[in-house]
Amino acid sequence: MRPKIGLALGSGAARGWSQIGIIESLAAFGIVPSIVCGTSIGALVGAAFAAGRLDALKSRIENFGRRDVAAMFDIKLASGGLIEGKRVEALLETIGVTGSIEALKIKYGAVATDLATGREIWFQAGPIGHAVRASIGMPGVFSPTEHTGGGWLIDGGLVNPVPVSLARAMGADIVIAVDLNSELVGRRFEGLTASAAAPETSSRVPDWLHNALGPLLGRVLQGNRGHPSYFEVLANSLNIMQDRITRSRLAGDPPDVVLRPALGNFSWLDFHRAKDAIAEGSACANAAKDAIERACRNAMTGTA
Repeated sequence: MRPKIGLALGSGAARGWSQIGIIESLAAFGIVPSIVCGTSIGALVGAAFAAGRLDALKSRIENFGRRDVAAMFDIKLASGGLIEGKRVEALLETIGVTGSIEALKIKYGAVATDLATGREIWFQAGPIGHAVRASIGMPGVFSPTEHTGGGWLIDGGLVNPVPVSLARAMGADIVIAVDLNSELVGRRFEGLTASAAAPETSSRVPDWLHNALGPLLGRVLQGNRGHPSYFEVLANSLNIMQDRITRSRLAGDPPDVVLRPALGNFSWLDFHRAKDAIAEGSACANAAKDAIERACRNAMTGTA
């Protein structure tokens, strides 16, 4: 019997588009995972792949402009986050990612976090749109998702940014993991001194998002002279947390291959840079082709 290949797609906001390029390169190598699981943006990309709609997702996001990204943000401050997130589910429906997880031809799982207990929640059944929406609930940005079993769910990246453990539990003999956060810690504050001298050139809150939020909220979220903004504090805090958790989880349950695209120049809001991210994902997978193929051969022969 051929070994079951599992793909563990990581969290990382806009950097997650790179995972499309990785999946495409794997297919070019003749490697098609039979199990895919994801956290946050990895859950979204993984859902499109498992549903056979990855090309539709790629076509949609490659045409994203800043206005398209802003249009995805349905602002609703009273719901525990800046963004309600219903438009993300609508995006999935638009590209044909609908129905139940059980009906997918490829085994699929997504990771979320229970807001009250911190418990890791695995979605392996039920509506796929609900699973993705629960997994991408970035705290402080997206509102929590109500759990069908009671309680509220937030981003799976808080507990398992690269879900190798879920891929193993779903029966994967080989796990190819994607870590999107390895280059990001500390990067956001490198230009803070320059921003203090010329605050009008700061990109802490992009103009397109500032306009989408409205002038009052935009001013609240924009940092003062020489101080980090709301988005800088939130983004870098999440980067630090996910980097540390990822290191710990991968050390305790190492994948057979871990891919780390060079995404240090991507902001978590750069959803309009899909083509660049996809290209980097392809380059990363191509550079690791020998290691990937060796892991597959070893699994078939039973060697380490």
